[in-house]
Amino acid sequence: MPTSHDLKGLMKFLARDEWRSCFEEVFDDHFGPVLEAGDMEFEDLAEILGDDWAMTLWGCAFEDFLTRNFDVAGGNIVDEYLKRRGWKENAQTKAYMKALRTSAISLYEVSDIVPGKSLMARDLILGGEPIAVSEGTATKTLQQWDRVAARIVPVMGKKIFAGGLLPFTPQASEALFEGLKQILGKKNAKKLPAIRDEDLQTVAPMFTLSWLFDALDRAMELPPMQNSDGDDLLFHDVRFPLASGVTQKDIASRVKAIPGMSQENAKFWNWLEDKPKGRGQPKKSGELSFDTTMNSGQRVLGNVELNGRFLHLSANSAARAEKGTALIRHALGDFVREPLTEIRTVEQMMADRSAKDGEALSSDVPPEIAEQLVHQLLDRQYRETLDQPVGMLGNKTPRQAVKSSAGRQKVAEWLKYLENQSARQPDPTDPMATYNFEWMWRELGVHNLRQ
Repeated sequence: MPTSHDLKGLMKFLARDEWRSCFEEVFDDHFGPVLEAGDMEFEDLAEILGDDWAMTLWGCAFEDFLTRNFDVAGGNIVDEYLKRRGWKENAQTKAYMKALRTSAISLYEVSDIVPGKSLMARDLILGGEPIAVSEGTATKTLQQWDRVAARIVPVMGKKIFAGGLLPFTPQASEALFEGLKQILGKKNAKKLPAIRDEDLQTVAPMFTLSWLFDALDRAMELPPMQNSDGDDLLFHDVRFPLASGVTQKDIASRVKAIPGMSQENAKFWNWLEDKPKGRGQPKKSGELSFDTTMNSGQRVLGNVELNGRFLHLSANSAARAEKGTALIRHALGDFVREPLTEIRTVEQMMADRSAKDGEALSSDVPPEIAEQLVHQLLDRQYRETLDQPVGMLGNKTPRQAVKSSAGRQKVAEWLKYLENQSARQPDPTDPMATYNFEWMWRELGVHNLRQ
């Protein structure tokens, strides 16, 4: 028996010449700019993103097509199909088709998820109170504060998601908002202007394009990762074998004399930059920069450690490794032999970390103790963050940002982002996934915005 989501009849009707040419226009609106920019065919998207996403994207274009009127006999495919073939469909299917006919896509923030049953969806474009949505499949994978582009349609007394549902990252959301402001003639506006349902119906392709450009960027390559010198991240481990007869004490006395070496213990030094660059300086928006900074404000350029019969230099770029190697050779001379260097990329480091995490799962530490320790660490980390500049808050600290109405809204969005990223751990029992951020909402006085 057909389900309420069964659109097979409409899809067969699409084979008629008049409707096929109309659909080609809509298809080009949704995918033309991406395919042209990448010199691709639609089939290439399936190769890059997978067949499931390609089908979902096609469904988004098809649902938009169902809402449009064309200068052909019948005007709208849903109206014409129900007039000619409606007798073949059950009541639920006809109700679903009629709901799609007048639907509009929007961007929703989800919360109060009951897996397999329901969720609440807050419209980030039209505003208003959150909508209760009956949903079985998506609720099993969505997390609190996820954003999705979708059509919410009424069917037989319930509100449900249509089939074309796209999960939006913060980057895709920002691209969508900027695109909508440009289309609506408000390019430099700080926020979206008032938008009506009929406006959303005309800009449906913008949702597909915003999601697709973002997804392709993430699928094709990792974003460039650099240290604060602007050098590409390449992790170097330079190992200097100690010469025969040389002791660790001999080495330590000479390493201490190298400019910039800050000793942590008898066998470990932080190699610091010559001059402080300032404390707590926020990174530029969109810049991925990886470095450690001391309390003095000085960046850590590398680490030097004595381990057995080796002196190890660790640095996160080729330039720093080369400079550090020259310093050590100059200071130690014949005390060390020709070094051996191991170089690892970001991807290799991530793979190593995943392997170590897998080993950690089999340790003897009880899960409840591990969770408590991680949560205590996160408590300290986030408490410090409340007094540090945050890029998402315009480089203000969270405590500074909540002093204005606009800042309070930004803080709420920032907290939702933290919660969402924490909840998206592969293992729902991971201590990161079970961390409770509620204290931060209350401490910052924005708990009333947690909806």
